[in-house]
Amino acid sequence: MKVVALVSGGKDSCYAMMKCIQYGHEIVALANLMPADDSVDELDSFMYQTVGHQIIVSYAECMGLPLFRRRIQGSTRHQSLNYKTTPGDEVEDMFMLLNEVKRQIPSITAVSSGAIASDYQRLRVESVCSRLGLVSLAYLWKQDQSLLLQEMITNGILAITVKVAAIGLEPSKHLGKEIAFLNTHLHKLKELYGINVCGEGGEYETLTLDCPLFVNARIVLDEFQTVLHSPGSIASVGVIHPLTFHLENKETAISLSNNDKANYSSLGKNGSVFEVQGDCPQRNEATCQSNAERTNLVEVSDDRIYISRTKKDNIFSICCWLQDSCKNSAGSQEDLAIVLKHIESQLTGCGFGWEHVLYIHLYIADMNDFATVNETYVRFITQDKCPFGVPSRSTIELPMLQASLGRAYVEVLVANDNSKNVLHVQSISSWAPSCIGPYSQATLHKEILHMAGQLGLDPATMTLCNEGPSAELEQALENSEAVANVFNCSISTSAIVFTIYCSTNIPLPERLTIQEKQDSFLKQMRLLQLEKGSKCKILYPIFLYVLVPDLPKRAFVEVKPILFVPEDTETAVTSVQNPTSFTVANCWGFQHAQWHDSCIQSCVVSGKICAVILSITEDHVAKICSESLGVKEKDVDYHNSVSKGDMERVSRFCVYLLDKGIVENGFSWEDTINLRIYFPTNSSIQLETLSLLFKNAMNELVEIDRRVQIGKEPIFNIVPVLGSGSSAASMNNIITCELFARKF
Repeated sequence: MKVVALVSGGKDSCYAMMKCIQYGHEIVALANLMPADDSVDELDSFMYQTVGHQIIVSYAECMGLPLFRRRIQGSTRHQSLNYKTTPGDEVEDMFMLLNEVKRQIPSITAVSSGAIASDYQRLRVESVCSRLGLVSLAYLWKQDQSLLLQEMITNGILAITVKVAAIGLEPSKHLGKEIAFLNTHLHKLKELYGINVCGEGGEYETLTLDCPLFVNARIVLDEFQTVLHSPGSIASVGVIHPLTFHLENKETAISLSNNDKANYSSLGKNGSVFEVQGDCPQRNEATCQSNAERTNLVEVSDDRIYISRTKKDNIFSICCWLQDSCKNSAGSQEDLAIVLKHIESQLTGCGFGWEHVLYIHLYIADMNDFATVNETYVRFITQDKCPFGVPSRSTIELPMLQASLGRAYVEVLVANDNSKNVLHVQSISSWAPSCIGPYSQATLHKEILHMAGQLGLDPATMTLCNEGPSAELEQALENSEAVANVFNCSISTSAIVFTIYCSTNIPLPERLTIQEKQDSFLKQMRLLQLEKGSKCKILYPIFLYVLVPDLPKRAFVEVKPILFVPEDTETAVTSVQNPTSFTVANCWGFQHAQWHDSCIQSCVVSGKICAVILSITEDHVAKICSESLGVKEKDVDYHNSVSKGDMERVSRFCVYLLDKGIVENGFSWEDTINLRIYFPTNSSIQLETLSLLFKNAMNELVEIDRRVQIGKEPIFNIVPVLGSGSSAASMNNIITCELFARKF
């Protein structure tokens, strides 16, 4: 991509440009914000470094690139973490600056910044980029600061301190010193006082005088004045006010290696400087989507719209899909619009809106429609509608047309409060894959971390690993771990459930390799956590593998973990792979047998969470039905099909075991927040029939046991798949049930 780089003069923005070039982008312009008064060194700004701004003008000549500058007119007016367009805010100066750059150089598609750890700054850059249709590049984001500082020094960033403001940094000793000289001292201060060695906490600021990007000249600071603030205090603040400087020409052939010459060959010999003027806009430049456009939908009869909802009041799931719409539908966009409109209506009826949604499962019938489906999605779920953060999301292709469903199927998880903590990084970085648009990497709500589906994408390039399914899985797990680390947890110790979606494009022999890779990765990560001295109590997660026709970007795998992030580290944790005893009364005459244990995986956090995966294989069906018929198991063959009568028996058995699984751990059906029933579309049983059988089984349970209360709509949703199972090697279950219950 062609990139305009935001430069402050500091080491971070310069090294961010070098990383952009490393990843194949081209820097075509520079952009800088400076004080309105040239004599002022530093502004009271939460966003911009301005110390040393008098020298930035020379960057154009040093790099041979056009430099666009704007004098800051605004101030810090919108102080909340998530920025909203605010007239008079200093962020609007950045908008005006980049808008003019884009006008003059229309080929620019991305913006580079040196953000490392400040969500406040990153979110504002992303907000401006979103408004201008540009991609934010932040290749230093969440990088280890010790390693990053050493990288900068090793790769030729010559930067001096122009401000110090931390205990242990004295203006008389440490101003004007190169970062290479201060490296050891900064690490000592980190050990003593916990400072950020890259200065991310405002401990110090730098000015880059030379780097490999400066192909024409280096900067020499001849004379400067030291300006002190609060002298004599524990942490005196001092800044450098440049008085005179000059440029020292250099021979590119001497200063650059052959590789560097190839990388930086696009940098020219001359640079122009443009000052961007004009007042900031007084209102949001964006125009709102017309309600008429969004609601102009084809009418759908109620008997084709299916809704399911769990009963829990403070957190619940709503599912909506269309029955047999493929004959009448105009396509995926229309079906999704109908489904989202009905979910929106359901939310409104409960007194909620999209801002209350924590997570969205988006199922579509054809991954080729992904881009157009997203266009419809963003008409309903927008950042303006979700001021506390947009929901996390997974997108999967399902064989819905084979199951006589419509082309879109949506499940939303809803909470009745706004206490969620949303991680939404839109910038492309080396940290984890970006989420450009109204869906986030993860949402933490009351100790449960709901993570978006992760693909095996290289974060820096946003391209899939090209070394096969196992490599993709490993990268997806690394991406998941990076997201988990932001919440001070690890997928190896805090995961409750892993759902691994596997594409049919994975060759059969490699499916077993995938599971082995997952097991070995989590084991190694767990050992690493122990070596780090982690005091977190270890959870041993349960696993569900789902075979689907396709995934975004034609990926082989998509990983979707759910994690427990306790506020109280002393919370009791138990993991049960095969529960051995149940105490609930027998409802349908089933007698507990040892083989029942092989059907169940459970992960329980005492008094808080109960997750259950129930797998019913062909062998289990034979056992269930042979006991019912009073015949020998070997005389029953279910390898070709399962009759409606047999499936009725199976549905009751599933409800029976699920009931026992939640009740023996101190939970009830009212605690259920989702219950998915996966069934293969090659089954002889139709989805509508299967739904009716499970609904009847639940109703029978209510009649038998009055403690069970369910609402008008079914509390489960049927998910058509190509296969599912508790292992990647055998995704051939007849039925798989996934239940998640929680208490507050």
